[in-house]
Amino acid sequence: MKKRIAGAALAAALLTGCAPTSSAPEATGADEKTGTLRVWLFDEPNRAPKEKVVQDAIKEFTAAHSGVTVDVQYIAVETRGERFKGAFNDPASAPDVVEFGNTDLAEYVDAGGLADLTADLTGWSEGADLGSGLRDSATVDGKTYALPWWVGVRALYYRTDVFAALGLKPPATMAELTTTARAIRKARPELFGVAVGGKYTFGALPFVWANGGDITSLDSAPSRAGVTAYTDLLKADNCPPQQCADLTGGKTVDLFAAGRAGMGIIGNFNHAAVDAGVAKGKYAVVPLPGTTAGSIAPAFAGGNNLGLMRNTKRHTLAADFLKLLGGRKYQLRMYDAMGNLPTLTSARTELAAKDPFLKPFLDTIASGTKFVPIDPGWGKIDSQAVIPTMLQSIVTGKSSVDAATGQAATAVKAALQK
Repeated sequence: MKKRIAGAALAAALLTGCAPTSSAPEATGADEKTGTLRVWLFDEPNRAPKEKVVQDAIKEFTAAHSGVTVDVQYIAVETRGERFKGAFNDPASAPDVVEFGNTDLAEYVDAGGLADLTADLTGWSEGADLGSGLRDSATVDGKTYALPWWVGVRALYYRTDVFAALGLKPPATMAELTTTARAIRKARPELFGVAVGGKYTFGALPFVWANGGDITSLDSAPSRAGVTAYTDLLKADNCPPQQCADLTGGKTVDLFAAGRAGMGIIGNFNHAAVDAGVAKGKYAVVPLPGTTAGSIAPAFAGGNNLGLMRNTKRHTLAADFLKLLGGRKYQLRMYDAMGNLPTLTSARTELAAKDPFLKPFLDTIASGTKFVPIDPGWGKIDSQAVIPTMLQSIVTGKSSVDAATGQAATAVKAALQK
């Protein structure tokens, strides 16, 4: 899930799940066909375009459903944990339809708060247009609990003017990424070759995944190779630890936009933020390369979902509204309004024909994305900053790669076991 930055989107940092455990509410068994449908959507710094799309969907929905009104509340992303906790424990105050970050799903399911949508989406004509990876990200124990509403991935932004002046080509492998970054830093010491950060979890993980590693096995040889490849970039010859150890994904976006980096691992949802800086008109984007020429490093498939609360008294109505707002028509409208990349393949294909900027991101999705463990323990891993702590301890010299990845692997295992 992303935080919007400069009206574009989620600092590049994906928000973590934070729903506390609660006793599972009992489903009401009621399925009322009239009345008020209550909806919670995330607030945005530039909410007006989103709200316009939602209101149009409501108008269409209520025209087709006599005796139904739709009440939408826009809730703050930062306080969503407490809002959802209250809704889980007090059915009377709970909404029917909710927007939530895809990394929150496992915790919300574990808390007993979300309705099983397997039957609703299986019979939905547009459901077949949802890729298997995205379907999997909304599935727990074989049951689907959400409709992925939009997806965000990262690719490699690079300064075309800097590359032209230095006679450089976009890197074709991760090894070339490192040598290219060092060449930029050597020739232009006022720049970081590639802006990377010790607190940039979703900038680091593609290096782990590309080398065959995984979050659940950070102490394995493939994972350690990926961690080493990433942390080797946080050195004086590219991005010095003194300046980069504390950088988040959002801050790396800011650096690239401000013209202080030759490259950056940045999301499609950061397009407007980059264009708001001095780098506008001086950059291009390619997929983040993998370990071999022609390969693409797996990217984290971030984004937001639409779901139903388990205690809704209007399941059928709520599911119908969810499928309307989350369907192709309004996914395309949301892209125009907010830059949210559709989850439905046909919608992305249509956009690709209109907007060449999307191609490297769509190629990244097509090559295969990755996700965090679909486990309620992920929230603890993220809130405890297990991966950033691992990265920072390495780049500041406090721990070796083996020691830091070993400690992180132990913490991950403990969180997932619980």
